[in-house]
Amino acid sequence: MSTLPDETQKRFIAVLTKKMDLGRTLNVLGHLSVGLSDQLKESEACYVDYQDMDDGVHPHLSHYSIIPLFHYPFIVLKADNSNKLRKMREEAINRDIKFTDFTSTMIEGGSIEQQQRTKQTKEADLEYLGVCLFGGTETLREFTKKFCLYK
Repeated sequence: MSTLPDETQKRFIAVLTKKMDLGRTLNVLGHLSVGLSDQLKESEACYVDYQDMDDGVHPHLSHYSIIPLFHYPFIVLKADNSNKLRKMREEAINRDIKFTDFTSTMIEGGSIEQQQRTKQTKEADLEYLGVCLFGGTETLREFTKKFCLYK
């Protein structure tokens, strides 16, 4: 077994607007998670396979440790509105933090239609539904600490 990285150094944080129903919220979170994971190099995140007693494999889950609870925690927070998500996105860009975002232009139709609709919308007019980040724990805390846990 290889040496696993220190679980306190980095984390995933997703911040979602509280103005969505549960189904839409889960859909947005799924898209954000997959998009962000695709950006990460193998050296940045650590995934492990779990094996059950029957030799069944439960593949590629984020490594965690019992102490302190999670390896790279995945924290889900809520934002009051799109503008707060926009500011967080800008902060991620300014700090060169890996992120992905999801806007209302990405909801209806297929991805080609969604891309066209997004292309025809000024950034200031985009309604952000969620942003997902991966980076150093302390750096992310500096600008996400004002958000509450999503419950």
